[in-house]
Amino acid sequence: MSINAVVFDAYGTLYDIQSVADVTEDAFPGYGEIITQVWRIKQLEYTWLRSLMQRYQDFTVVTRDSLAYTLRVLGLAYENETFERVIEKYLHLDLYPDAAETLAALKPRKLAILSNGDPDMLDALVRNSGLDALLDATISIDAKKVFKPSPQAYELIGEVLGTAPDEVLFVSSNPWDAAGAKSFGLKVAWIERVTPEAMALACVENELVAPLTLFRAIRTQMDELGFAPDHRIRALSELPKIA
Repeated sequence: MSINAVVFDAYGTLYDIQSVADVTEDAFPGYGEIITQVWRIKQLEYTWLRSLMQRYQDFTVVTRDSLAYTLRVLGLAYENETFERVIEKYLHLDLYPDAAETLAALKPRKLAILSNGDPDMLDALVRNSGLDALLDATISIDAKKVFKPSPQAYELIGEVLGTAPDEVLFVSSNPWDAAGAKSFGLKVAWIERVTPEAMALACVENELVAPLTLFRAIRTQMDELGFAPDHRIRALSELPKIA
């Protein structure tokens, strides 16, 4: 069956989560990199923990709680204004350079985001980046009150777009998300932005493992969950060749 819809993860796929690093470094000089990485690691962990505990809180709460955790464990004091300035960046994350051009090239297929972000966060982010002119839908898991990779989250694609799973190409750079989507029955393209070879080289060339290198090791490599993506690509710009 042909691909009638292409659905994207948001954070880390269309939007560069590492773009918060400039703000965290400006707010906490010398700590920007470790804040950025621990914050993202705990943010993801909190989505999974809250889903398992059946104690849902939306992604705004999760994002705030994970930043508060990060600053506390690093022993960093801060004013409320500083905290809010860092949080605000999540509404203005940088697009990957090839994102808008790729989406435009994929028309007239239906284009959508399926994200853990809550509606207010996603609507602001999409509007601020200009992707609202290209997307047919911005879908938040908030409607199901459970985070990806729960199958209930991926059900929203069909409910909103009216598509069968095998009509959809789901695109994510997050391995756990790619595995979850494939487990659900979607066709999946995984963006392998960091290769194992690059990871190995980064570890060999440095006496100490930097926070970003550690993050890439545990969050950007394909997980051993028994589900392989249909396509491995290195950038969004490769999608028009396979969709």
